[in-house]
Amino acid sequence: MRRLVRGFWGRREESAEALAARWKLTLDRLAGLLPAAGAGPGVWRNISASGPATGLRPDAAALLAALRVAREADGWSDRTGYGLRLVAAGAPGWKIEVSGRAGGAPENLLQSMVIGVDSPDGAEIPDAELLAAVAEVWEPDFGGVTDDDVLDVLEDDGGFVVGEPAIGWVGYLSPARAALVPDDMAEDRKELGVGGVLLDITSRGDTEAVLRAYLRLRDAGALQPLPRPLDRATL
Repeated sequence: MRRLVRGFWGRREESAEALAARWKLTLDRLAGLLPAAGAGPGVWRNISASGPATGLRPDAAALLAALRVAREADGWSDRTGYGLRLVAAGAPGWKIEVSGRAGGAPENLLQSMVIGVDSPDGAEIPDAELLAAVAEVWEPDFGGVTDDDVLDVLEDDGGFVVGEPAIGWVGYLSPARAALVPDDMAEDRKELGVGGVLLDITSRGDTEAVLRAYLRLRDAGALQPLPRPLDRATL
């Protein structure tokens, strides 16, 4: 079974040092939440488009070096920011992939942190805690825990377009978006310390409930796209 834990935001320029700190916090949180997936010390592989995969220690110095190497390989600019892709495999059936692009000043494409989790059927996955980790470390504009089935339903029946705000069976909304959540959805929300809310929509597999919540939030204005060209990180 595969799920995606995603967070997206707009323009937020940051240094490689600041991003290395965020990456380290992310990997530390994953090590605690998904030990069976191999998300621990010394097991990450840095996947590069310009060369073979290499081992990477999840410490600030190694992450900073990897970001700098990626900057040179990508033809870095202040618009694109820094991209990094790390993979770990643990017990049979487990795999985790963490991909991020951050620190830039894009005009149209959102910056992101995406965690893909492959797990054996029936495995218990702490979806809300994983999304909370993304929200608390990266301070995105919106995010969610989703899979291909949910995204297909949102596109086919909800008019969702890739690149626009969306949720999953768990969702995150930044403070300005959270203020637009309908009052009768309040029982499904949890305030986070960094601001914004975590929305516990439904259990995995209930794509119709996700679609209903998506349409309600969109109609309420909580899922309106960021203005283009991008001039801020959040709504």
